[in-house]
Amino acid sequence: MLLKRLLLLLYLFIWLPGCSEPQPESILRVLTWPGYADPDLVKAFEERYHVHVEVTFIDTDDDLWAKANQNESQDFDVLAVNTAELQRYVDSGLSVPIDLNNIPNTQTQLPRFKDLASIPGIMRGGKIYAIPYTYSTMGLIYNRQMVKSPPDSMAAMWDQNYQGKVLAFDASNHNFSITALILGIADPFQLDDEQFTQVQRKLVELRRNVLTFYSAPEEAVDLFQNNQIAYIFGNYGSQQVKQLRDAGADIGYVNVKEGTLAWLDCWSVTKGAKDHKLAETWINYTLEQSVSDALSARQGLPNTVEPSNLIKSSDKIIWLQPVEDFEKRGQLWQKIRSGDSLQKF
Repeated sequence: MLLKRLLLLLYLFIWLPGCSEPQPESILRVLTWPGYADPDLVKAFEERYHVHVEVTFIDTDDDLWAKANQNESQDFDVLAVNTAELQRYVDSGLSVPIDLNNIPNTQTQLPRFKDLASIPGIMRGGKIYAIPYTYSTMGLIYNRQMVKSPPDSMAAMWDQNYQGKVLAFDASNHNFSITALILGIADPFQLDDEQFTQVQRKLVELRRNVLTFYSAPEEAVDLFQNNQIAYIFGNYGSQQVKQLRDAGADIGYVNVKEGTLAWLDCWSVTKGAKDHKLAETWINYTLEQSVSDALSARQGLPNTVEPSNLIKSSDKIIWLQPVEDFEKRGQLWQKIRSGDSLQKF
């Protein structure tokens, strides 16, 4: 009798719905930039946590926003977004608060990145909406063969002793902001009408001093190799320094005294996340020393867990923020770029 009962229980265990079927594998859906989720690192995460990871890459902030918002924001669990863009994700409810208890590796981050309250846009109402992952300053690159003493300010690009030997970046937002900093304007992202006038006049002077404006880092390398270039505004930061040095350029790099603009990419969990804890586990994984080291070695980007040799703890870093009027900056920049005289402003 006992044997029959045991056999019956065994039969029921085997054939009850769901008991004999393997449980479906959890899926983590990651929306990120190239280089932030390399296949070997993704595979290691999958094997450790017995999950499947689907990675979708984007190449612009607009692409990130469009993909994150499609299908009522239900397509992704975690995404990489910079702090200047993050604010609209929080405003729209697309990014949701993060539980730091599930991300213990934040304790290994550098002090600059552990102090989340000091980074604009990451916290709202005492809640945390993103965790810093990688960043880059936009410092000043200088030719050691032409500039013997390291500069300490972006104002060096206006030095008439180097007229025609300067490369500036072809973008309105950053040029208005770095010029505002040189002029001593406290908030380079929110200019009033009088400040706009000051900045645009200063930018006309810069236009007269540069050889040209570049867009891609490869373009800057080519221009450096084929011209006598003393200074370059390093819009691409450490990646750009690596490219130039790999090409044999004898250059130095400084973060300037008035403050150096910098972008900061963070991980944020979406409102469509199927498993918030799994998304936070991914964030925690990317902060492991070996994963962060891989990012820096492969992409030339600083990580948030160990110091960069291009950035000192004492450097004044100014994280990018949304500007007062993107369209206005763009229109004024086109006038400056095209060579309009000061009287036309």
